[in-house]
Amino acid sequence: DFAPDVDLIRARRSYIYEHRELFGGYLFDGAMLFTSTNLNTPTKELYCKNKEGEPIQIKVKNVGEIKVTDIQLLQVLNLILRRSMEGLNLQLVGRNFFDPVAKICVPNHKLEIWPGYTTSIRQHEQDILLCAEITHKIMRTDTLLQILIKCSQESGDYQSQFKKEVVGMVVLTDYNNKTYRIDDVDFNQTPMSKFNTSKGDVSYCDYYQQRYRLNIRDKKQPLLVSRPTEKNIRGGQSEFIMLIPELSRATGLNDEMKNNRTLMRAIADHTRLAPEPRIERLRMFHRRLDGAQSSQEVLKSWNLQLDTKLIELPGRILKNENILFANNRKYTCDKNADWNREFRNNSMFVQKEVRRWYVIVPQRFSREANDFVRLMRQAANGMKMNIAEPRIMEMPDDRNPSYASAIETACNSDPQILVIVVANDNAERYSCIKKKCIVDRAIPSQVLNLRTIAPRGKTSGLMSVATKVVIQINAKLLGAPWMIELPMQGLMTVGFDVCHSARDSLKSYGALVATMDLRQSTSYFSAVTEHLKGQELSNEIVLNMNKALKKYREAHGALPERILFFRDGVGDGQLQQVVDNEITSLKQKLDQIYISAGIERGCRLAFIVVSKRINTRLFVMANNPQPGLVVDDVVTLPERYDFFLVSQSVRQGTVSPTSYNVIHDSMGFEADKLQILAYKMTHMYYNWSGTCRVPAVCQYAHKLAFMVAQYLHRAPSNALESQLYFL
Repeated sequence: DFAPDVDLIRARRSYIYEHRELFGGYLFDGAMLFTSTNLNTPTKELYCKNKEGEPIQIKVKNVGEIKVTDIQLLQVLNLILRRSMEGLNLQLVGRNFFDPVAKICVPNHKLEIWPGYTTSIRQHEQDILLCAEITHKIMRTDTLLQILIKCSQESGDYQSQFKKEVVGMVVLTDYNNKTYRIDDVDFNQTPMSKFNTSKGDVSYCDYYQQRYRLNIRDKKQPLLVSRPTEKNIRGGQSEFIMLIPELSRATGLNDEMKNNRTLMRAIADHTRLAPEPRIERLRMFHRRLDGAQSSQEVLKSWNLQLDTKLIELPGRILKNENILFANNRKYTCDKNADWNREFRNNSMFVQKEVRRWYVIVPQRFSREANDFVRLMRQAANGMKMNIAEPRIMEMPDDRNPSYASAIETACNSDPQILVIVVANDNAERYSCIKKKCIVDRAIPSQVLNLRTIAPRGKTSGLMSVATKVVIQINAKLLGAPWMIELPMQGLMTVGFDVCHSARDSLKSYGALVATMDLRQSTSYFSAVTEHLKGQELSNEIVLNMNKALKKYREAHGALPERILFFRDGVGDGQLQQVVDNEITSLKQKLDQIYISAGIERGCRLAFIVVSKRINTRLFVMANNPQPGLVVDDVVTLPERYDFFLVSQSVRQGTVSPTSYNVIHDSMGFEADKLQILAYKMTHMYYNWSGTCRVPAVCQYAHKLAFMVAQYLHRAPSNALESQLYFL
């Protein structure tokens, strides 16, 4: 307590700092004080003076000691580490520290790449461990004023266009090295506008000249508005923060940049680190912490020390999977986990005959479309799959209404699938096509980009592209390009993921995709439901799971023996909500269905939360581990039944493991059987002839949720629910 009361946190910290020698190592957030020294008294009174020379009394009350088993200890340890990292002269951007001195310039694209570190201290199986990962921040060299000028040159309604581009963007202001999120643009104010200070009203131009010696050139530019964060408010800044576009630099990438392959390749060249340089960067991070005097002083004041080596731990490699093709042919995966070449010598596991299909193409691209159709039929013939000659429907132009009209006309002939050729990646056109096919007409479709099927001056690799398209078409028509060996009958696997709407920030879409018994059927079930941001998802999951079970019963005449449910899209903060609501509701409903079907034991269910966005990296002798590596000790968490699995192979950079957190299990299997099943299911994603990072049903659920959130904005037709139309 401060008497008289002190509102500003900055001032409170200053007064506490005067008594730092008494506390030893200490952390103070403005209200709570953590010290490495026990003050040995229930209450300690301290005194200092403010700027006016008036006495300030500080009353420090001893409320307890943090023990090793307390969860608060980890919060304190993370705060200590962040305090020690301040001695490395790094720039805090968001939650992570970055090194502007070591920036990499990409001048052709007006970008800088800042290397940095993500850190987290946590109690793992035996020890408290520091998880450190190399990260990068993309900083643009152009200012928001330059973006404004570009908008005014390209758009009549430049104000709306500028707002659309910058609201939600995080900007960096070089004069104080701080980042702000842009919440609005005020076109009624300019740098000549005045605001109130303790010394009276002053214009923004004069303020920046006096405070930072910066001369604002454009006196007519609008002001950017940033709402104060909770941290700002605690620090006494409760009013909107007004920023000058000329002095604000954009961070991150916009959609146009993300679609620029040359740019993304240039960024990847600098950010995609192979295992050896990644390990060396982590060791360098340790050396910097060890060599910075102020960093060491912080750690020593708390009697803390970092180990000098990366932790060593046990792991095991799961058996390579057999990929099954037609005619009892099989291929055993190698360390590359890629069987694309096997389609040269094998037929697909279940092949559908394509008798009625249309190719819809703008007239000026008909030659390229016909050439590619010939390649497709040639590729299909090599796999012993029968694809008839399509009907080519040429359009006079490539306007959206022309595509919609052509799709309507083609659907009147009851085709099995439509192949639609587009000139580029125009999102509006793609949305129009997919809405017409998926929502209105319930027809599977394959959209082909001209750049993919007829790249300029390049014909090599087109047969491979044609083969992949044929595989996708077969999968969309209830075929199965390949299969895996499953040790049991009666297993249903389910994936669930959530994507936020691109059009309405308050809406999200949850997609559920379920297999039938893969030993007997190649069909799937899928459903998508819309919900509001923050809304509880248990009702949607239960509703769609009920539909999936009805579909399974229709296909097999019985309920599944076991259900393996993979839940994606869950952050650490949402985990308890999933446990309390989703699992409770799901288990209750499933047991009810099973008991009413005469199965007294209820449903045998495993519910696993799958996380891709993790910072853990695993190395084998400074190399990437081969696919099938499982780690379930040392770096796992004592309160969880969890494991890490590396299921995919990468040709560049460092492979990322996937975290599997088993939060309910009544399947009756040992842990290694669940791990094997999870690994098997990463081999079943028909968009890629290889393993993927997550079980295929999760990847399907993500692809479906993303398509609806990004392009459809409404539920697909139920007539397509058994097909992988969203591939």
